Amino acid sequence: MPRCPWAEGSDAYRAYHDNEWGVPVRDERVFFEFLLLEGAQAGLAWSTILAKRDGYRSAFAAFDPERVAQFTARDEARLVADAGIVRNRAKIAAAIGNARAFLVVQREFGSFAAYVWRFVDGRPRQSAWRTLAEVPAVTPQAETLSRDLRKRGFRFVGPTIAYAFMQATGLVNDHLTTCPRWRCLGGGRL
Repeated sequence: MPRCPWAEGSDAYRAYHDNEWGVPVRDERVFFEFLLLEGAQAGLAWSTILAKRDGYRSAFAAFDPERVAQFTARDEARLVADAGIVRNRAKIAAAIGNARAFLVVQREFGSFAAYVWRFVDGRPRQSAWRTLAEVPAVTPQAETLSRDLRKRGFRFVGPTIAYAFMQATGLVNDHLTTCPRWRCLGGGRL
């Protein structure tokens, strides 16, 4: 069975597709990583972010939200000069602000996982798409998540980014039914 067509573009895409994309996440740091990376990707190709992922890991304290939340204006200036990441001042400021909002959500809900899994009733939504053209860019759940995140002070979390975040972290299984990962991640019989 073939992979999802988007994963055939490069070795990095295949590895990401086969090992990470759509796998249900419960780890707080992984949630923060994808929140940061999906926001950084806005307007860019995902391949750009995958190529700079190690740079992001280094620049953003191994995606530790507590450490990133303590970043200062000096850190922000350092990040703007860092060629290992996308040097967009607004995205960098949003990442730091999002770390602070992330910690507030953790305190309120006990964990970011407890907060975010509520948007899919605690278990991955199982899609049954046969073609890439069927996969939506946004869903009502993503719009609700986006609105709630923005209300809590998060930035670069519009509905399309929220949905990409949901796909990446396994809140939704959007592998095509023809992809072996679809069944591995809970896709049922058609």
